[in-house]
Amino acid sequence: MPHRANALFYFLMVLAMIGWGGAWVHSKYLSEYMSVNEIIFYRYLLATVSMVPILMKRKRSISIDIRSASATFFAATILTLYTWLFVEGAHLGTASLGGAFVTTLIPIVTFILSTFLGYRTMQRRDTFALLLGAVGVMTILGVWGFSAEQIFRLENLYFVFAALLWAILTIVASKITAIGPMIYSFYLYLFTTLIEGLLVADFRTDMLHIGTLPWLNILSLALFSTTFATSIYFVGGQRIGADRISSFTFLVPFSAIGLSAIFLGEHITTGMIAGTVMAVTAIYLLNRYHSK
Repeated sequence: MPHRANALFYFLMVLAMIGWGGAWVHSKYLSEYMSVNEIIFYRYLLATVSMVPILMKRKRSISIDIRSASATFFAATILTLYTWLFVEGAHLGTASLGGAFVTTLIPIVTFILSTFLGYRTMQRRDTFALLLGAVGVMTILGVWGFSAEQIFRLENLYFVFAALLWAILTIVASKITAIGPMIYSFYLYLFTTLIEGLLVADFRTDMLHIGTLPWLNILSLALFSTTFATSIYFVGGQRIGADRISSFTFLVPFSAIGLSAIFLGEHITTGMIAGTVMAVTAIYLLNRYHSK
């Protein structure tokens, strides 16, 4: 029975990582029907609502202290900017490039920022991993055969800043320890919804007549790619540990590439696949060295 339970859990973790990769495909598709801010608003509104029964079933109190609430609101501001950059970048470019580039660049940037801020130490063996990651990321972008104008296209800059913001968000989230990860996620989604709904979103799209397929993408983006994937990931962290659970995230760039090719018909280059493999290998080496 324990073996079956573990097999089911690992299967759910793979589905969760496919969900994270699918977020790029959903966002690219929805950007043809809705504004970027509307996508952000409805994604996190539905995610917030769907978190309620999960918290009730787990019998978690949703109380939050002022300090944690302030830090989470700051994190929500970063999340709003990050999501805008990645949706707009996917709209201008391709979901496959964004999914491969951003998801491999984030852990590398996070490692560098954490080292710069003194949260972890840089060792000699990290240099090779970082160089390998840098080469991998540049290969994903195809810098070896492009001109400077092609490399520094607007969508690529959006992806770079998105990765930087998510790295900052990761560090900020690691410092919010007074509340559990599920409660943090609930308020993070709630505050992001409020920021969009009250300050940013223009609500120009007629949601009653947008069509069935766009609505299915919205629901999948919110419930599958956000609530389900994040909840399973947090449960996994408690069940098998942060080091082992992080290895599943290596599936995200590949799921983003594969789903983009299947559902959006995007052309996947050998350079993109090779660069992703190099970047994922670099992330693995960094995690392995420091988990030891």
